[in-house]
Amino acid sequence: MACPPFFLAHSRLLALALIGSAAWFVNRSLSQPSEQPKRAENPTGATSALRPALTVTAEAPKRMVLAEQLAANGDIAPWQEASIGADVNGLRLAQVRVDVGDHVQKGQVLAVFDADLVEADRAQARAGLAEAEAALIDASGNADRARAIAPSGAMSKQQVNQYLTAEKTAQARVKAARALVESQDLRLKHTQVLAPDAGVISARNATVGAVAASGAELFRLVLRGRLEWRAEVTAADLARLKPGLRARVTLPGGSETQGTLRQLAPTVDPKTRYAIAYVDLPAGSAARAGMFAQGVFELGETGALTVPQEAVVMRDGFAHVLVVGADRRLSLKRVQTGRMVENRIEIKEGLLPDQTVAVRGAAFLNDGDLVQVSAEGSTTNSVNVPSANR
Repeated sequence: MACPPFFLAHSRLLALALIGSAAWFVNRSLSQPSEQPKRAENPTGATSALRPALTVTAEAPKRMVLAEQLAANGDIAPWQEASIGADVNGLRLAQVRVDVGDHVQKGQVLAVFDADLVEADRAQARAGLAEAEAALIDASGNADRARAIAPSGAMSKQQVNQYLTAEKTAQARVKAARALVESQDLRLKHTQVLAPDAGVISARNATVGAVAASGAELFRLVLRGRLEWRAEVTAADLARLKPGLRARVTLPGGSETQGTLRQLAPTVDPKTRYAIAYVDLPAGSAARAGMFAQGVFELGETGALTVPQEAVVMRDGFAHVLVVGADRRLSLKRVQTGRMVENRIEIKEGLLPDQTVAVRGAAFLNDGDLVQVSAEGSTTNSVNVPSANR
């Protein structure tokens, strides 16, 4: 059954009205969230003033006289080390009288070899000398008689020459026998191993009962017990050093000892590009040969521009300071730092003497931040930096 025309027209109008109402509601819902933040952001409709990020203290750089130092690392080694060996061959070591760490004097007996074989050889050499001397007496008597008879012609010239030659041969044999005796005496003397100088025994290879070969090392001796710090310095730093400078050496245990620069190496190692500075260490210190130590050379005193350590912040691996401008805005400046003393640090480059830097709270600030400078604990230059207590 077909619907009347007026009913169809009414239905169409109703559908259009419903669609329009739905579209208005959706548009209304979407527009409301964007208006609420605006009202929350500025409920009164007025523009709020900018507020400082943080209250800080500021300080002007301070000139100070600081000790100039040069840091270096290096090994501790003996000033001179002697190798003490065996001067005899094929003898058994009978006694060892010293050990590592012992202090010895020049001429002190360190070890003794068994001398029985040497004494027997010396006795044999002395017997040979006595025999040669007896033969010389006989040959000299014959030669004297030949010289006395020769002018009379009772003895031929050939016989005279034979007696004279026999005398010279006997004299030579006596000299050879005497040299052999002296050699055995010297060999007997070398059965005692003596210290060539005063010092400290640093190594011992001698063992009782061992048969040492001639020249074999038995001991090592640090002459006079003197040690030195061999500091490695760059070629550029060599010009800053000179003999006589004082050096403060920090040992691995944390103790310190004072030393004196004795000499500089005449060459630079072509591989490491470092030169050696030889520093004499005092006797009786805790230093030991073989230690690796750090130290500083005292180069004198020079003026320096310093700021509190708290004012220096690290950004991207580099040191920076935050300079406070007249408008209370911060400028991040990269600087080159140097020496430190107590709670202050030297600024070599990047900061002018008439600038002011943020100190307390600097680690929490960034470039461009607006700050309030507290009058308490602040010292500023002539630049107009507003204070929080104004």
